[in-house]
Amino acid sequence: MAVKSYAYNDSTQLSPHFNVQEFRCKCGGTHDILVAEELIQKLEQLFAALNCSKIIVNSGHRCSAYDISIGGYGGGQHPLGKAADVACYDQSGGRINSKLVCCKAQGIGFGGIANIDSSYTATHLDARTSNIWYGNEVVSYNTVTDDFYKYYGIEREVGKEMAGIFGIDVSEHNGSIDWNKVKAAGVKFAILRAGYGRELNQKDKFFEENYKGAKAAGIPVGVYWYSYAESPEDAKNEARTCLQIIKGKQFEYPIYFDLEERSQFNQGRAACSAMIRNFCNILEDAGYWAGLYMSRSPFTSYCEDDLRTRYALWLAEYGSRLNYEGAVGMWQSSDNGSVSGIFGNVDTDYCYVDYPAMIKAAGKNGFVKTSEETVSVAYPDKITLTADFGNGVKYIGTANRV
Repeated sequence: MAVKSYAYNDSTQLSPHFNVQEFRCKCGGTHDILVAEELIQKLEQLFAALNCSKIIVNSGHRCSAYDISIGGYGGGQHPLGKAADVACYDQSGGRINSKLVCCKAQGIGFGGIANIDSSYTATHLDARTSNIWYGNEVVSYNTVTDDFYKYYGIEREVGKEMAGIFGIDVSEHNGSIDWNKVKAAGVKFAILRAGYGRELNQKDKFFEENYKGAKAAGIPVGVYWYSYAESPEDAKNEARTCLQIIKGKQFEYPIYFDLEERSQFNQGRAACSAMIRNFCNILEDAGYWAGLYMSRSPFTSYCEDDLRTRYALWLAEYGSRLNYEGAVGMWQSSDNGSVSGIFGNVDTDYCYVDYPAMIKAAGKNGFVKTSEETVSVAYPDKITLTADFGNGVKYIGTANRV
């Protein structure tokens, strides 16, 4: 897990809704601020899942001394930069009950979650990956449950309805597309197949045309790579080929690893999970926002638990709802949609996460990080220098730019 260090007076915008100053230690000192990237990503997912107007970070990074001074032991998730104590607010400005926050945070995959006050309006959240803690500090500092929905008696959502923003995914099988008509039909994003397999000659024949056409029409795009990997090592080769195909382009949506071959599932859960990690980690190391595409049923059978919230998730299940209880960024709802500008059927999708804002703010997928954009300053070719030594003695000269 990447944890970044920022100067105490840094004001970097970490994501659309969170600035590094919100995570500064409350001790008032001038030490660095530590913030885990995964913590910010999950907080943004929580923001969307709860439809928040704002999330206030009451406590983020803590130095060991401050953590001890308020009852900690100086070595927990806060000093590591992986935790935040937050208050979530709804669209009317009221505080969202911590019981609901805990339930939603569980689905998103926070490793440490707890209500921390008697009014049930403040919640501890952290991005730990081991020793999972689901607590309620009003009752105990220990784990109190393995399911907040049951613990708090909140009805679990049984499926995701057709909400979010509407998009499509396409490949060479859709033929030549009139992207201006697609735009006029209300399509808000498109996921393009870049290719399949591990060879450069397996590039999708319409990838370049689709990329140029969608961009020219003002439609944000992402990519998927259809996998035929026969082993976890083979998935690395596919990732390297994918990188060569997409190099030099910008994508507002993630780069997805598409895992759906029966021969892959036959290798079992561990092998499939290793393929996912190998492909997605290579993409991340190259500066891309990696994601996973699978059908809902095999995803629940062949993907290890820690991966369910590790990468951007795009699940397929055809019908009027997605019957998945966890957090999901995108849902492929149909393979027989009809959109003006495309001949024949097309896959339709709904997205629930503001990927364009998050990807641009993070400087991924070919974009420059918002806080790191440079400012060009024009300097004169020549300046005049004047020195007054007193007693009427002056020196006047010029200096040239070099």
